[in-house]
Formats: sequence, C-alpha cells, structure tokens
Amino acid sequence: MSELAGRFRALHVPGTPLLLPNPWDAGSALVLASLGFAALATTSSGFAATLGRLDGTVSADEAIAHGGQVAVAVPVPVSADLENGFADDPDGVAQTVRRAAAAGLAGCSIEDWSGTQIYDPALAAERIAAAVSAAGGDIVITARAENYLHDHADLADTIERLQSFAAAGADVLYAPGVVDAGELATLVREVPRPVNVLALADAPGVAELADLGVARISVGGAFAFAALDALAVAGRELLEQGSYGFWTQAGSGRRQAGIAFGE
Repeated sequence: MSELAGRFRALHVPGTPLLLPNPWDAGSALVLASLGFAALATTSSGFAATLGRLDGTVSADEAIAHGGQVAVAVPVPVSADLENGFADDPDGVAQTVRRAAAAGLAGCSIEDWSGTQIYDPALAAERIAAAVSAAGGDIVITARAENYLHDHADLADTIERLQSFAAAGADVLYAPGVVDAGELATLVREVPRPVNVLALADAPGVAELADLGVARISVGGAFAFAALDALAVAGRELLEQGSYGFWTQAGSGRRQAGIAFGE
C-alpha cells in the first residue's frame, strides 16, 4: 500500500476501534485533528448541508474536490464518503476510486445502494472488486451494505453481502444501521475484515463495541448537524430573546479554532 493508505489501514485493529469522526469542511477537520483523532472521514450528508442541500445531491466532482481539500488541510489520513461511487457500473466506480486516490485521500467508502434501490448481490460484489482493482493499494476501500438504512433489516443477507465484499478484496466492511449488540457480535464473528460501526444514538458505547471486536467507529453527519443545531439555538436566542448568551459557547469555539488553525 501507499504510505498514507498503509497508515490508515494499520489503525484498524479489532477490539481497539479507531474513532473516526466526520468533519464537513477543512476547518472542522482541523479542529478534530487538533483534538487528537488519528484519522478522519468526510460525510456526504454533512458536506451536502454546507451547500444547502440534502444528502444524495452532491456530484462526484464536488465530493472528490471536497475530500481532497480536507485531506490537504490535515496531517492525518482522510477517507471519503463516495456514496455509490457515483456510478452503477463497475467501470464507473473504478474511475471514481482512481480520482479519489489522485486527490490524496487515504480511503473511500462505496455503498451498495443506487440512490433508489439496493444493488443485486452479484453486481454489488463486482462493483467492490472494481474499486479494489482501481485502488491498486493506494487507497483503503470500505465496502458498505446499506440494508438497515433502507428498511431491509436482514442480518443474514447483510452478512452475505459483506462476505462477498471481503472476497472481492475490500479492506473494511460497514453495515450502517446495525446497532443491536447481538447482531453486531454475529456480524463481526462472521466476516473476515475489520468492521466499522455507525455510532447512532442507540448504538452500544465505545467500550462495548471494543469488546465486540469492532475495528472502527464513525459518526456520519452527526457532528455536522450538532453544529447546525448550535447555530439554530444561537439564532433563536438573538431573534426571540434579544440576548447574547451564545457568546459563552462562541468564545470557547474561537479559542479552539485558534489552537487548530495555528494562532
């Protein structure tokens, strides 16, 4: 693997999960890196929000440029959320992965959700095989099984999909939406690659996920939307109360920015 991808891959240790937060721009990435996170990953929903859009509306050009900007801004490996690879066919996925590697990213994730439906298992595996081939060792491939995010909570099918992705060469396996401890234990036991878990509100805590053998934990768009909520709270205070209590939080944030940005 390339040096950057090798560093990122080495951070995936089952039982000692990599905490992989998801910044939404270069500034938030710098803040998170300054806190001590060893790697970062972009979030499609969080990035879309910076453009005033909903998830699933960002183009390949926008996502790759964004990922590259985040990667350049921080000294730690960055993986990019590339949705379905911005293509249905394996060749299109491969082209997206090559572009991501050229942008300086250490990893990327590819979903088996087209935007309207879950891909047929055979095609989904072919798409991951194409991504792995295109990566050529220069970028870590995370293969995502999206069943649980799209009203198809079928653990057996999800595990079969992840197993096929592992056979296709994926480095990391990810089934966002699986949060039940028993199901996670089964999933981790049945697949032969490091497993990422999405830290939804009802997911087990970090220590429990470590005990289950999870290798990576990410937060998706949660931090981005928490920041938007803080903005809305401050805005409502000014509009409705005419007061400036938000300066307490703003002052703390300004100090953290100074640390992160090298003041």
